[in-house]
Amino acid sequence: MFDGGLALVSALECAAEGIPFARDAGIPASVGIVFGLIAGSVLLVRRKWPIAVVLVAIAITPAQMGFLMGVVGLYTLAACELPRRIIGALTGMSLLGTAVVTFVRVRQGTSRGDLTLGDWFVPFAAVTTALGLTAPPVLLGLYVGARRRLMESLRERADSLERELQLLAERAEERAEWARNEERTRIAREMHDVVAHRVSLMVVHAAALQAVARKDPEKAVRNAALVGDMGRQALTELREMLGVLRAGEDAGRRAASAPLAVVGEAAAAAASRVAEAEGAVEGPCLSELDELIGQSAAAGMVVDLSVEGEVRSYAAEVEQTAYRVVQEALTNVHKHAAGAKTRVRLAHRVSEIAMQVENGPPPEPASASAAGLPSGGNGLVGMRERVVALGGVFVSGPTDAGGFRVSAVIPA
Repeated sequence: MFDGGLALVSALECAAEGIPFARDAGIPASVGIVFGLIAGSVLLVRRKWPIAVVLVAIAITPAQMGFLMGVVGLYTLAACELPRRIIGALTGMSLLGTAVVTFVRVRQGTSRGDLTLGDWFVPFAAVTTALGLTAPPVLLGLYVGARRRLMESLRERADSLERELQLLAERAEERAEWARNEERTRIAREMHDVVAHRVSLMVVHAAALQAVARKDPEKAVRNAALVGDMGRQALTELREMLGVLRAGEDAGRRAASAPLAVVGEAAAAAASRVAEAEGAVEGPCLSELDELIGQSAAAGMVVDLSVEGEVRSYAAEVEQTAYRVVQEALTNVHKHAAGAKTRVRLAHRVSEIAMQVENGPPPEPASASAAGLPSGGNGLVGMRERVVALGGVFVSGPTDAGGFRVSAVIPA
């Protein structure tokens, strides 16, 4: 509607200016009016073909018509995304054409006596008129075009930043999901180690308690005390791990309510939650290995511990992993080879720590299931995950003598 209104005004202007042009050219006035209407209506296509509009305006400049079309055409040309050389060339042509036509008209008026201001006024009027009709629309068009391109660039940057932020949010969600899976796996592994070992020993002691309750009351009392101690230890460790899990869930809910602007911080916190959770609970260490073997020996297992190399301390995760490997291996002996003679070897080397738990065949084929200990099949998987996570090597399998061997080497 705006372009149509401009074109209508330009056509009417050119039609009115076509009457004196027709009189000077010696043609009928109707021809001048029609020519003006056609020429002025070209402004309707200024957005699509600005070069054509400027060329038409330059072409009808000698007829002293199309001033509005020339001004609007130059503004549109300068505001468009065209090469500067084309804009400069057309602006120069328009400036030169306007200056020449103004110079001729003013000189004719001076020669007829209409103007008596002197010869200096002719070039002055030509230059000022040409600059007045050319420079302002061109400068305004250049400013509006540059501002428009700047706004488009800023809008594109905003869209790009929004897409990048969305991508970061998706990656953060993936990292958070990975962290949650890792935490669930770690908690499940810890609970398996605690429950499997403690409860296995409790079942073994309960079976022994049932067997000696009438024959040896004192031994039955000792076994009952051991069952109670192991139950309390298992409950304590379970409470600690469940407390860490509950704290992780609270942190996850707080992160879920955070705005998108802090999603990077939330993702980093979620990704590091596993390490924080592992450090929150003080895990077992190698110094407690004697107590662990003593509990198995108290349950009736014939177990021998040998230590090689200089005993020293390691990182908390290394000692905890080594302890859990030995613990789970002894639990498997209780489950699958009750009564078998077991040997535990621990080697302190220069840059690594190695452990091996090897048991012989059970004394009786039925003894493996005598206590009715179930097996979930996750013990060896959990041990392998622990060792591999620290860059170590884990090997397990049956021996030629009919027993089973578990070996692990962890970088120190």
